[in-house]
Amino acid sequence: MGQKVEKERFEEAEYARFTERLESSLTALRELLARPGFGAGPASIGAELELFLVTAEGRPMPRNLEVRDHADDERVVLELGRFNLECNLTPVPLAGRPFSALAEETREAMDLVDAAAAKLGGGVVPIGILPTLTEFDFTRDAISDETRYRALSHGVRRLRVEPFRVRIHGAELIELEVEDVILESANTSWQIHLRAEPEKFGRVHNAAQLAMAPVLAVSGNSPYFFGRELWEETRIALFEESADDRDIERRWRREGRVAFGTEWAAGGAEELFARCVRDYEPILPVVGDEDPVAVVRAGGVPELAELRLHQGTVWQWNRAVYDPADGGHLRVELRALPAGPTAADMAANAAFLVGLVKALADEPDWVDDFPFAHAYRNFYRAARSGLDAPLCWPGREGETPGGVLALSLLPMAAAGLARAGVDPAEAEAALGVIRDRVERRRTGAIWQRRAMAALRDAPGSTGRMVTRYRELALEGSPVHTWPDMSV
Repeated sequence: MGQKVEKERFEEAEYARFTERLESSLTALRELLARPGFGAGPASIGAELELFLVTAEGRPMPRNLEVRDHADDERVVLELGRFNLECNLTPVPLAGRPFSALAEETREAMDLVDAAAAKLGGGVVPIGILPTLTEFDFTRDAISDETRYRALSHGVRRLRVEPFRVRIHGAELIELEVEDVILESANTSWQIHLRAEPEKFGRVHNAAQLAMAPVLAVSGNSPYFFGRELWEETRIALFEESADDRDIERRWRREGRVAFGTEWAAGGAEELFARCVRDYEPILPVVGDEDPVAVVRAGGVPELAELRLHQGTVWQWNRAVYDPADGGHLRVELRALPAGPTAADMAANAAFLVGLVKALADEPDWVDDFPFAHAYRNFYRAARSGLDAPLCWPGREGETPGGVLALSLLPMAAAGLARAGVDPAEAEAALGVIRDRVERRRTGAIWQRRAMAALRDAPGSTGRMVTRYRELALEGSPVHTWPDMSV
């Protein structure tokens, strides 16, 4: 989605030409993956952090274009909603001290954007869903003033003429209909990119599908939406339903445009890219001049701009990514974790997730005996119930609460990080944050709920909670150390 889109509407002939280019891109990718040595190289990680802009009272501040310009940093880009920005962090080698580097740059980026927002009387909040959002914040005017986002809206509405229906049943129930994709902007995330060698790509992707649930269970940070208390990580349900392009003509498709998946990857990266081309219609049919097959057969590395753009409009929770940089390589984008509460928390979540993925990918036989349906159920249970979610795991009988399972998996994550060359002290510090968070039962979602209970629905209580959350988030101590909110 970072590629340039110069117009808002497209002709049917452009969609047909784009579909043809996707097929030739798959051919080029298949031949590129067969090239000896393609994609080889040391493992690395990167991250994208989405942020809310808020007023001094904790309300959404729809001025992202001005804040971006004040920040004047190429890492800071617009997101779909005018009250969102994204910070693209610098990729670092996985060996060594990558999570300290991520945490340091995350703090730096948040401070940079916060200072830019302060010039307009606002600030930033790293949180999965901003609790002060109301239905009045989601008009058509709330979409960022950028052609690609208007084109995205038109493209999705071309496929779905019905309203988008959101129904989430948690501690309370919310049901609503909207006419546009703007509700996507209610969600902000912490997305980890993990480089993977092509021959191991399927194993890494499968490992991410299994590992995500216990990490999500201890990372919930989105309990409120429109004043309703819903899931520990409501963002999962909200994003899936707010961008579901399946209308009456597309009921045959098993999953929407935001999805966990339906089966383990058996054929590696090629299979995962082909699924997205096969199952999802294009939204942004921008066709370039490159002949990708000709480039590959001439010994070059193609841009595959059309395939990358298409992948960027299919928001799988663990997504395959092709990047032509550095001679071309593949990544698994781990998209399910929420933003916040602090840089230290996000770095710890990344360490736990990457450690589990590396450990599971190195011992892939568990896939043979662990049904995909179990991983699927784990994922949504973790989003709904957090630390108390009943989760199953390969080689274990029955179900285990998410927090208890996470504690038992910390040694596995540590071993995975050690084999990847992560400094042992670095790994212990990051995983220690997870351990303390679980033992103290203090996730971001739990802190928010306790804060709201302490305020007892006093006037302006949600704004007060967000303002205090923001102060603590920017101070930087992990959420398990945060004091309770007082009236």
